[in-house]
Amino acid sequence: MAKRRAQGEGSVSKRSDGRWQGRVVIGRKENGTPIYKFVFAKTQKELLPKMREVLREYEGISLTSASNLTLEEWLGQWLKDYVETSLRPTTVQTYRHICRDYLIPPLGGKQLRKLTTPMIQAVYNGLQTRGLSNDTVRGTHMVLHEALEVAFRGHMIPRNPTKGTTIPKKEYAQKQILNNEQLDRFLDVIKTEPAWYDFFYTEITTGLRRGEICGLRWEDLDEVTGQLRICRSVHAGPNGGDIGETKTERGTRTILLPNSTHSLLLKRRQASNSPWIFHDPKDPAHPISPNAAYQKLKELLRKAELPSIRFHDLRHTFATHALQSGVDAKTLSGILGHTDASFTLDTYTHVTTDMQQNASRIVGGFMEEVLP
Repeated sequence: MAKRRAQGEGSVSKRSDGRWQGRVVIGRKENGTPIYKFVFAKTQKELLPKMREVLREYEGISLTSASNLTLEEWLGQWLKDYVETSLRPTTVQTYRHICRDYLIPPLGGKQLRKLTTPMIQAVYNGLQTRGLSNDTVRGTHMVLHEALEVAFRGHMIPRNPTKGTTIPKKEYAQKQILNNEQLDRFLDVIKTEPAWYDFFYTEITTGLRRGEICGLRWEDLDEVTGQLRICRSVHAGPNGGDIGETKTERGTRTILLPNSTHSLLLKRRQASNSPWIFHDPKDPAHPISPNAAYQKLKELLRKAELPSIRFHDLRHTFATHALQSGVDAKTLSGILGHTDASFTLDTYTHVTTDMQQNASRIVGGFMEEVLP
């Protein structure tokens, strides 16, 4: 017969096979039926420490019947109720790919409350063994962590087992910057492409993200002051592009265009019959596709015999030349839509280090003249 423990401590009993069984109430179903956690040991003495460990793990926690869901069932529900309703379509596709290919095969059949940190660590290690990149492993961890954090807040699991795992360091793509001579060659080649000149000239004088420059509308431009509001982004997708918000809250911003860029867009405005500043060449009712802009950049770089840089490197080129020309980090941070100036400084350490060395030489020379 089971020996009843004090309220909240569960019960222990001896099974017909000679083992001892501990049973702890860890929650209740919607109809009030208890949800149990069982532990086993050869002797009652060995069982009690296991019981105490379970009691500590579930102290103050009352799980719901959803804790019996498998990870595959929960991921499907989470994607539908939390991800699809809040994230852009391309991000949803990425989350689905990670769940389908990296999480469900090894863990999909496990009940949520039976997932452990070592189980999850083994999955991460397996992805690395297969030769997948650090970014892929980190992305898999991010998706699983977010899904299980929602499950934790919903009383489906006693804690988030992704906490305590070890993931590889982030891989940063090397920045490639067009120097002055290369930038001149790039300007020369875009002059031979009237349909694209305005687009790429605006890009290298503003440093906008690819989706941001594709998402500009004439209503965003103050034709008198030259102020340009960045408030939307076109995200690359199977249908050419999906229109959504900027990458971050700080991404929604207003910048003052250089005079040359302002004049260029005013001239373009006079000949435009589209609501988009840079529209699809075949359909003025739609913005230019981010994929088309990327492909055109590659074509222009080949034509100019320049390195095959990424589109984002045009943004790095703008920022680097701005810093070298004396634009302070706080002002540049606002133009780029960074979270704060410290992020800008961290991103462009290669520039600021040179600037500090130059400043040191200037101050040193000045002080040598002043001091005896």
